[in-house]
Amino acid sequence: MGISARELAAATPASRDRYVDLLRVASLAVVVLGHWLMAAVTADGQVGNLLAVVPGLQPATWAFQVMPVFFFVGGFAHALAHRSRPRYADFLRARLQRLLRPTMVFVGVWGAAALLLQLSGADGGLTGVALRLVTQPLWFIGIYLAMVAFTPPLLRLHERWGWGAFAALAGGAVAVDALRFAAGVPFVEFLNFAFVWLAVHQLGFLRADGMIRRPAVLAAGGLAGATALVALGPYPLSMVGMPGEKVSNMAPPTLALLCHALWLVGAVELLKGPGTRFAARAGVWRAVVAANGIAMTAFLWHLTAMLGVYGALLGLGAELPPPATGAWWAQVPLRFAAAGLLTALLVAVFRRFEAPVPAAPATDRGGPLAAVGITLALLGVLGLSLTGFAGLLDGHSATLVAVPLTAPAAVALALAGWLLVERAGRAGPR
Repeated sequence: MGISARELAAATPASRDRYVDLLRVASLAVVVLGHWLMAAVTADGQVGNLLAVVPGLQPATWAFQVMPVFFFVGGFAHALAHRSRPRYADFLRARLQRLLRPTMVFVGVWGAAALLLQLSGADGGLTGVALRLVTQPLWFIGIYLAMVAFTPPLLRLHERWGWGAFAALAGGAVAVDALRFAAGVPFVEFLNFAFVWLAVHQLGFLRADGMIRRPAVLAAGGLAGATALVALGPYPLSMVGMPGEKVSNMAPPTLALLCHALWLVGAVELLKGPGTRFAARAGVWRAVVAANGIAMTAFLWHLTAMLGVYGALLGLGAELPPPATGAWWAQVPLRFAAAGLLTALLVAVFRRFEAPVPAAPATDRGGPLAAVGITLALLGVLGLSLTGFAGLLDGHSATLVAVPLTAPAAVALALAGWLLVERAGRAGPR
């Protein structure tokens, strides 16, 4: 029997930064609730975006697009983890076992379901939309894999240059956007998946070493920069992707999104004092520990739950009011409660795949194998986030940067990468 959340909470050392754990849980919770709210399903089973229906809500994304906070917290955690496990393969396996195992189970379950649905001809309507949409959050997993992979070299740069390492990545983001918007260089914008998100990750290293000493300056500078870029440049107002837009701040990320991340990081650092006191409360800390133990499973399955709620409503013949009407807003609490209950049921079924497993003995071998493995895994996961499972047998493909990729090929890449990482972590001396 595993250790309970109450026992883990009671055993937490006083030196642990509980505010970071609170930020991790809170940021994922905001993302989940945001996805539930933005899913605007119509009576004919089409799924739209609430921010497109009500453009006046787009400024709210400047507060509620909190994925940068999660990546910032990830940088903090990865810095500490790598210093305790400096061997590359050992570090990768330790960081990824609770990420890739539940992800591959999610991919396997949905892949099998998609195959059965297409063979039976039941993949139309909202079901077909679900097969396309449920994998979209996997982009986050792919970016996080890249962050883990680059932690060792970027941490060394941080230890040598401090804020200079962050400035170099931010400078790369500036150069990419200049080449993209001023010179029209094709495909260069995809480099900002690395420059922007790794710069945010680098802020976590700075926090781990106590180097964010003026969070108010960071927040004010980031907010001013994002405001100026949106007001004067080619950047859209929304900090999340919008359907049909020519330029997105998210896919690929832009300099405006990096400024948004700076504002958010500065804001959460300003709240560190009260946040730390709040997280120190016994009941709050037990809840944080419990939530962290199932966070990835809940994140993977939350869209499945919401689409399942809408599917049940349509199947029962319930009337779905037009999105953003008074009746639609009145139903939001009930839909959230139903989606929360279904998510909890899915977590109860799949949470064991997120449970920690015994660590393999530390080894100096397996580094190159681990590097290949995580590269394949992140390409596969990112590819699957684009292709979805719709048209699984029809050769449907999506373009990852400049390479067309089908869902079966993406699954094969992700599975092969995961297995290589697992093997590398066990590649001890014989």
